[in-house]
Amino acid sequence: MKQRILTGIRPTGKLHLGHYVGALENWIRLQNEYDCYFLIADYQALGDHIDEMDNIKLAVRDVVLDWLSVGLDPQISTFIVQSYVPEHAELAMLLSMLTPLGMLDRNPTLKSERERISTTSLSVGFYTYPVSQVADILLPKANLVPVGEDQLPHIEMTREIARRFNNRYGEVFPEPDSLVGRVARLLGTDGQSKMSKSIGNVIYLSDDSETVTKKIMSMYTDPTRIRATDPGHVEGNPVFQYHDAFNPNAEEVSDLKERYLLGKVGDVEVKQKLVLAINNFLDPIRDIRHKYESNNNFVNECINSGSERARETAQETMKEVREKMGLKYDSPSI
Repeated sequence: MKQRILTGIRPTGKLHLGHYVGALENWIRLQNEYDCYFLIADYQALGDHIDEMDNIKLAVRDVVLDWLSVGLDPQISTFIVQSYVPEHAELAMLLSMLTPLGMLDRNPTLKSERERISTTSLSVGFYTYPVSQVADILLPKANLVPVGEDQLPHIEMTREIARRFNNRYGEVFPEPDSLVGRVARLLGTDGQSKMSKSIGNVIYLSDDSETVTKKIMSMYTDPTRIRATDPGHVEGNPVFQYHDAFNPNAEEVSDLKERYLLGKVGDVEVKQKLVLAINNFLDPIRDIRHKYESNNNFVNECINSGSERARETAQETMKEVREKMGLKYDSPSI
């Protein structure tokens, strides 16, 4: 039997280039090697978007369209909407009873998100979403979790909680391994540490060529470089990171870097070549997305049939979990 993968994303908007290099291109390859469960974590999106249900509904559809457009295949992989499988919430509740509060306080992703969100609007559901993520991974008994670099602490937390459960009640859950994408963290177009939809420093997989051109031509480059004849910096320069990630012409990229370091090429030429490379990369993705955009029935079928398959697995896992925990209260026979 193939080993199983669980990975996913919160439906808070369309997917971007950072999602592609950090996750999706791995998923495309892995779907032929593993039993892949791709999750749309709408429960978790409610943690800080509870008043944006219309946006979440739209984002669920956009995520499926983006998955289809890059080549994820619902015939060989399982597309799941989290709320369609209520066992996700059940397991999260049970695992929360085994999770010390200090474990959440130490979680670096939760810490950074808490700094971003006003304490007065911080919900209990948001605070405990790392436990929900653990449940997502353990429910299908995933062996491998492809993640971005910033999600590695969640995998360590998952392994620890799986050990706690297995040691207390008996072996049920495997301790999953993590797999980081080819580019651990793609810089935002403004030079910030990562692409972020909330900041708006992103290039979406569904952006048209004109939008891509506009975003790239206004990208942050090297603030120490005043004139095109000034020697520039390649390291930490997002334009060159994007060239490395999306320009298949390695000889051209090498030449641009060499001339940039010597002050023999301007930012305009470097960006124009990046525009061409990224639009060439996105053209087939746009074509496939356009094909499915008008086919709501197919999009609905992808998530309905996938969620049904996932629920069968989830029910088997929860039956085992309840038995191990003694959550069965039949009266003794007389």
